[in-house]
Amino acid sequence: MNNQTGRAAAPGNGTATRRESPHKGKTGLRRVVNAFLYSLSGLNAALKHEDAFRQEVILAAFLIPGAFLLTHDNLARALMIGSVLLVLVVELINSAIEATVDRISLKDHELAKRAKDIGSASVFIAMMNVIVMWGLALSM
Repeated sequence: MNNQTGRAAAPGNGTATRRESPHKGKTGLRRVVNAFLYSLSGLNAALKHEDAFRQEVILAAFLIPGAFLLTHDNLARALMIGSVLLVLVVELINSAIEATVDRISLKDHELAKRAKDIGSASVFIAMMNVIVMWGLALSM
């Protein structure tokens, strides 16, 4: 937004990006380093505050090496490991949704419940995917 007119800045002049966030204007190596550090911070926060994520990381610590022990087929291993990593990714997104909803309000609300339930359903589907992928890979 242009402070004087209340209108959005013209695309391409860089003003809109800087006004969105003070961190968005970073480019090149600084941006890559910042993104890496923010990612580590996010993983640390999830491990510290999210029980489900910690449990899934522990499960992944057993399943990923197990994929190497249970099959010698690289494609099967990739599907098995990828399905486990997908659970972690979906859990991180679900945790972000839950934190955002809770930041807005801790009061019970139909839409807040819906958002959290849908996030939970996505984790459930990712877990079912692990079962299917592992079952198919091990039956090959």
